Amino acid sequence: MATYLSKEKREEIFAEFGGNSKNTGSIEGQIALFTYRIKELSNHLNANKKDHSCRRTLLTLVGKRKGLLQYLADKDISRYRAIIEKLNLRK
Repeated sequence: MATYLSKEKREEIFAEFGGNSKNTGSIEGQIALFTYRIKELSNHLNANKKDHSCRRTLLTLVGKRKGLLQYLADKDISRYRAIIEKLNLRK
């Protein structure tokens, strides 16, 4: 796990989006966690343009988030729209 993501921050993300801090399996919580990590990696890449391993990790996270969003859209469109609105994602 990256150093920028402390246990407290992870619990805070899951508490806000997943229902409680121990519900790490919720789709909304996982999407929110991936979104936070994507934003942090994007900021890092703006400063360090030649960090190719970070770029690969970023693309992997974007793909995982896209898959989770597609799953949520197929399962429950209202929850999908709510998480898109709450995280300010373009869709």
